Amino acid sequence: MLRTIKDMNFDNKRVLIRVDYDIPLDEKGDIVSDTRIRESLPTIKYILEHNCKQVVLISHIGRPAGKIVEKLKMDKVALKLEKLLGTIVVKLDDCIDIKIPDAKVVLLENLRFHEEEEKNDEAFAKRLSVNGDVFVNESFATTHRAHASTVGITKFLPACIGFTLEKELRYLDLSNAERPFIAILGGAKISTKFGVIKELLKKVDYLLLGGAMIFTLYKAKGYNIGKSLYEEQFLAEAKMLLNNEKIILPDDIVVAKEISVDAETMVVPDFDMPEGWIGLDIGHESVQLFKDYINKSKTIFWNGPLGYFEISKFAESTNNIAEYLANSGKTVIVGGGDTEDAIQPWKEKFTHVSTGGGASLELISGKELPAVRALKENEIEFHDVV
Repeated sequence: MLRTIKDMNFDNKRVLIRVDYDIPLDEKGDIVSDTRIRESLPTIKYILEHNCKQVVLISHIGRPAGKIVEKLKMDKVALKLEKLLGTIVVKLDDCIDIKIPDAKVVLLENLRFHEEEEKNDEAFAKRLSVNGDVFVNESFATTHRAHASTVGITKFLPACIGFTLEKELRYLDLSNAERPFIAILGGAKISTKFGVIKELLKKVDYLLLGGAMIFTLYKAKGYNIGKSLYEEQFLAEAKMLLNNEKIILPDDIVVAKEISVDAETMVVPDFDMPEGWIGLDIGHESVQLFKDYINKSKTIFWNGPLGYFEISKFAESTNNIAEYLANSGKTVIVGGGDTEDAIQPWKEKFTHVSTGGGASLELISGKELPAVRALKENEIEFHDVV
């Protein structure tokens, strides 16, 4: 059982919180979405309200590969956080070997400006740890990576999890989902989803598949898939999956001669795609098929768009299913990543939307997340547990 922030006494403690502020930025470095900053607010506010001496926040943005990248500095994040939190946020120019000022909330510079972060360098983790008395992991999206700020640091500080990480672990434990329980999986490559598929098949009543990954399955069936994307090296594994009666594939496909906003499209049966055409979405009959399964279920897990949703004409099935699920009144858990982007207009209506695409899939695949394992293995005694 992991300790949570409600198990800790933060009186007069400097609390080091690993947050997930890896937010989308535009070409100018301006913030496109502040969702992940907002997600961290309940944890930060709770700790501030429980008499801590100070909150020190650590995070990364992007992949600077150990170099200082101006666009990926945390300055604009600090300004946004200050506005959302309603209190002054002091931002520092590094995350190690610094003097922490006498301010209630401090944000340190991008962790990944140091290559030691992603290497889980123990010396770097120790230098990070001196910035706090207690460590709180609030960042679910990074739990599947063994980094210094998520794994190494747990060797040096008493630690617990924040509200976001606690909520993710609770909702993504699908072992006791109310039945009937179905899952909907989309996305481009079946090779990245085999682990998830095999684990979900142990738990669900039905597994509905969409996205470009279905064409590897169609190819394994001997269907003509035109120029659609498929993974030849995984045809044998795909053929084995087809023996499972829980797997439901679309009946019709939206095809086009090219991937563009102006492309000519038509809807064809799944087994008869014309030569030279590309499958880019599932058709109307398949959307209705998916809705029929949704109607018979009580719990739904969804990860991955059902078509090439970046172009609106190939986003119809994804949008249609998203809206239908949002208004279904059922327990719907969304696995983050591209799916989170696709469901934005209806996001507030879902039971839970994960903040970590990769981490959610690793967890559902049955793998133990390195950051969670580290919290269990390095449970340093903390005398001020509540």
